[in-house]
Amino acid sequence: MQGKFIVFEGLDGTGKTTQLQCVAQALREKGYTVHTTAEPTGNATGKLLRAFLGGKERSTPWAAASLFLADRINHNTDPDDGIMKHLSDGDIVLCDRYYYSTFAYQGTDTDLNWIFDSHFNCPEVQKPDACVFLTMPIEKCLARIHAGRDASAVEIFENTDSLTRIAKRFADVFTLLKDRETVFEIDADGSIEEITQRILSAIRPILEA
Repeated sequence: MQGKFIVFEGLDGTGKTTQLQCVAQALREKGYTVHTTAEPTGNATGKLLRAFLGGKERSTPWAAASLFLADRINHNTDPDDGIMKHLSDGDIVLCDRYYYSTFAYQGTDTDLNWIFDSHFNCPEVQKPDACVFLTMPIEKCLARIHAGRDASAVEIFENTDSLTRIAKRFADVFTLLKDRETVFEIDADGSIEEITQRILSAIRPILEA
């Protein structure tokens, strides 16, 4: 039986990584086999991308978009721990960021149609069964970011102007994808437990299909 692939997205500071782990634990308690993963990955392309996002390496939006695609193909096809391998084993795969982030972040400064085509025409990029998109006011996102990290750990997109622009781009992307992707927008303002229950309620039909 093929597993299910669910992506967690949202602006930095919305708590998506915390919620992914909470949802994974809740599903395991219900008897599901769950594999959690994230992008950029820990392989060579992923490490280069993290250096770029941290401002330690210089790149262009076009080069970054291409690197994300290469990293994503490796993430899908790794024979030992890739997304496709876990799905074929029947696992629930929960991924922290996926191509929606590339569309919103790199798509802002390149050609979005080019990025769409490079992903949707690639047979080694798995389409998610659903995307959980956490929403929260930008001021609260930034407050969380700065409360949880020192200044040297803040990434290049983590400022008011960039997050405002990216939030609009996410909205544009999801409008363009409304007929081909399943996206659940979840209010991430509330207690951790409340938000986890909102997500579990949203994805239940996907898991039971």
